[in-house]
Amino acid sequence: MLALLIKTFLVQAFSIPSNSMQDTLQEGDRVLVDKLTPWFGSEPERGEVVVFHDPGGWLGESTSESGGLGGAVQSALSFIGLMPSAEEQDLIKRVIAVGGDTVECQEGGQVVVNGTSLDESEYLFPGNTPCGDRPFGPITVPEGRLWVMGDHRQDSLDSRYHQNLEGGGTVSEDDVVGRAIVIAWPLNRWSTLPVPDSYGSVGAAAAAATPAALGLAGALPLVLLRRRRLLNRASSSSSDSSSGSSGLPGSSGTAVAGEPPQG
Repeated sequence: MLALLIKTFLVQAFSIPSNSMQDTLQEGDRVLVDKLTPWFGSEPERGEVVVFHDPGGWLGESTSESGGLGGAVQSALSFIGLMPSAEEQDLIKRVIAVGGDTVECQEGGQVVVNGTSLDESEYLFPGNTPCGDRPFGPITVPEGRLWVMGDHRQDSLDSRYHQNLEGGGTVSEDDVVGRAIVIAWPLNRWSTLPVPDSYGSVGAAAAAATPAALGLAGALPLVLLRRRRLLNRASSSSSDSSSGSSGLPGSSGTAVAGEPPQG
């Protein structure tokens, strides 16, 4: 009962079935996935390695069939979370962009998120390019969805390859099982799975644009008010001139024209 509760609410073991996340994860690795923090409102973040249910069409029909005593044992242990399930249709990828982000990768270039180029040398499979096999974007990720990619970029059917499906290649946050936090097996590969440092600067460009936008919003009313005053002055001067004012014709108009252009 305790193991079942742990699997349901805390952590669950998953087996890595392919090479799409090399060298971070190797085929046959067992990872532990944090299922607790989402219960407290935690949402997937850029750079995290997450396990998620097949959004539909990413995986083919399951062909694994376990029978006999071995199959029964695996089913029992996977039910309580001590072994990965052989039937669940789940995938594991790295979150590159989250809802509201703009992501792209042009041929020969780096992955760019919100105008910031990612340094993926920390985890990209040796010899791979960021997107040489499948350039994409720019794409704006819908709110509540994720753009995910494998670390072995040239051996990963990730978001890039499913843009023709519902969601445009993105994954719903509701499909995320949890974040992979540690490689638990084999013991000689035990290690944590932290967020790479390069993701710390993502979003800075968008944040930097905010003060400018606020300044523009604050300046607009002042510009409009000044223009209104200038128009009132011009209208007033025109009325004085037509009623016999001694002012020189056009003098007030010259003053208005001499004001700097209003942006």
